[in-house]
Amino acid sequence: MTKRINKFLRSKHFSLVVLLVMMIAFFWAFSKNHSYLGLNNIRNILNSTVIYTLLAVGGGLVIIAGEIDLSPGYVGTAAGAVMAALLNSTGLPWLVVVVMCLAIGVVFGLINAFLINELKLQSFIATLAIGSFIAGGFAYIVVDGKTLEIKNDAIALIGTGRIGGFVPYTIIISTAVIVIYGVILAKTKFGRCVYLCGGNREAARLTGISPRLMSYILFANSGMLGALAGLLYDARLKAGNLTGTNHYVFPAITAAVLGGLSLGGGNGDMLGCFLGLLIISGFNNGLVVLGVSPFWQNVASGLLLLLALTLDYLTKRGTKGGRAHGKAAGV
Repeated sequence: MTKRINKFLRSKHFSLVVLLVMMIAFFWAFSKNHSYLGLNNIRNILNSTVIYTLLAVGGGLVIIAGEIDLSPGYVGTAAGAVMAALLNSTGLPWLVVVVMCLAIGVVFGLINAFLINELKLQSFIATLAIGSFIAGGFAYIVVDGKTLEIKNDAIALIGTGRIGGFVPYTIIISTAVIVIYGVILAKTKFGRCVYLCGGNREAARLTGISPRLMSYILFANSGMLGALAGLLYDARLKAGNLTGTNHYVFPAITAAVLGGLSLGGGNGDMLGCFLGLLIISGFNNGLVVLGVSPFWQNVASGLLLLLALTLDYLTKRGTKGGRAHGKAAGV
């Protein structure tokens, strides 16, 4: 038991929990009537993480495998536009439309993987080009540059409905996604393959794993979750939006990296990713509660990231110092 506690105290998770508690205490103390920890505001924080969660999970798996995907936000916008267009112009059942839109996300993901694995393009460049130009342009073509209203009760219920009139369905969906992928990553052979591909591709090949196949699977999955994020975003607005989730991917990646996912691959988990998401969303919400100008929020978020990295560095330095002292003392 003591070993587990010591291991946790030395972990990235502990640093994130400390930062989260400090942040909560600060905003609770300075918010009017301590409203920051009110039930409605807690729901608002969790609800604001929904889109980021889906993008961070899909993109996070790609990062752990040693690549990066900047396209899911744009893919989500395109999928949402297609959903609005199909619901308005065809008699297809809404569930069929949703499946078709998720398939579009998979296709974009496979295109990314093809460019990276077969044409040897850098993942940063390939996914940015596919996302911002191809998927982004596709969204405008589908809706002809207009915002399309979504008139479907089932889609509206998914986007705005609440369990017991309080907990949004979207929070349940995003929570289920991060839990399921967290278990897959931590407890399955597939998860171990993801880590091995990110840590050492040659070693992965020698053990019989195909990094190329894993790349196709992970990029397809990232595209699908990006499409799901776009569908939920448009379901909330009840409209196919032209910008949609375009600008959500960078904050999602920031949250994932803040949560311990290494851009070099091979490190990180969904718990750290979730803590990073809570810190980013909770921090932005706190700034709004305190009435801070939106123009300063990006600056403050950058300072938060630097603070988190510094805290993590000091924690690791202290741990190494403790070990070195122990060795010197003959422990």
